Amino acid sequence: MAPSLDRRGYWGRPTSTLDWCEENYVVSFYVAEFWNTVSNLIMILPPIFGAIQTFRDGLESRYIFSFLGLAAVGVGSWCFHMTLLYEMQLLDELPMIYSTCVFVYCLYECFKQENSISFFPITLLLMFSILVTVVYLQWKEPVFHQVMYGALVACLVMRSIFIVTWVYPWLRPLAYTSLGIFMLGFLLWNIDNIFCDSLRASRQTLPPGVGVVTQFHAWWHIFTGLGSYLHILLSLQIRSTYLKYRPKVKFLCGVWPTLHIEPQRTS
Repeated sequence: MAPSLDRRGYWGRPTSTLDWCEENYVVSFYVAEFWNTVSNLIMILPPIFGAIQTFRDGLESRYIFSFLGLAAVGVGSWCFHMTLLYEMQLLDELPMIYSTCVFVYCLYECFKQENSISFFPITLLLMFSILVTVVYLQWKEPVFHQVMYGALVACLVMRSIFIVTWVYPWLRPLAYTSLGIFMLGFLLWNIDNIFCDSLRASRQTLPPGVGVVTQFHAWWHIFTGLGSYLHILLSLQIRSTYLKYRPKVKFLCGVWPTLHIEPQRTS
């Protein structure tokens, strides 16, 4: 995806099947794609806080796994973009499949009895994850991974729209904000891929501080990380509302949204 003529750095020649549009080893000798690396912080730190808060609220472990799954994607993506090694690429891409399967389970099982476990969807999602993993390890085609990931996201979108249309319409703002932010990231991801040559040429003429803004793959991390985080909050709010808890959105430092669950009302 990126032209050649990149610098060589600490991790040696890239072995990954993808090399993104950011110029390699420009900012640091030790980080192949600096901005694509540090932009993953949004997928690491807030989800860890969310997992801790979910644990403190005593909520179901599936939501702790959702937050930790998103954090795992952020860590894997950090390692991938820092090194551009194939093994680290797998550490990025495969957790995307696994964590999204957890999201799907949470959203499609949100109207069940508390602490219930549905083995049929778990089995289906587990088989899907294993199949994708086996095929992808043998057939190293990034488009296959992208299509499989897109299919899971489509399941989430359809289920979310159904719930906020027919069940909890007052959750539409959160659902559509999450979806809109995620789709904005997807748009920038495509622009970064399609117009890479033009973007790289523009960075040669722009001041460094301005050129950073054109690192659209880094923006993809930021927007999809935020969109995914908001989706987990949406899933949590749907579940806690069904269980007759009192979910309340609070803003950490007046900026970052978090969900706090108050105890169930007693009659």
